[in-house]
Amino acid sequence: MEEIDRRIVTLLARDGRMSFTDLAKETGLSVSAVHQRVRRLEKRGVLRGYAAIIDHDAVGLPMTAFVSIKPIDPAAPDDAPDRLAHLHSIEACHSVAGDESYILKVRVGSPAALEELLQQIRESANVSTRTTVVLSTPYEHRPPELSEEPLPTPGDL
Repeated sequence: MEEIDRRIVTLLARDGRMSFTDLAKETGLSVSAVHQRVRRLEKRGVLRGYAAIIDHDAVGLPMTAFVSIKPIDPAAPDDAPDRLAHLHSIEACHSVAGDESYILKVRVGSPAALEELLQQIRESANVSTRTTVVLSTPYEHRPPELSEEPLPTPGDL
């Protein structure tokens, strides 16, 4: 990836609503050149989307927890993400190495709602759970620091 593309990605990671005009000012390119580069980055899958960052307290979801899950029957199919997709309190599902198979990031309104969600997770995916409740989040959604070294292409991985 070219350095100018790295700069565009970094700027958009900090502010996904940054205008093409502001991107052009920050990069020294014309507005049309920035527009072409952004579209190319989107087509290549480098920029996969843009999202609003929500104040979860303001929308009634002040409680965040990480729930590690592992199958009760290790011989069972590894389909927990599919079995849990209908539970919208699960914000993220990460496949991990170690004792657990997945770590889920969940957001709920109360300890009682967390308890209910844990029961739904156990029943839906036939898993055991280990839960860590978040007390505070000093930072989240930090943009990456992109190095100047060439990034691997999917064929290189």
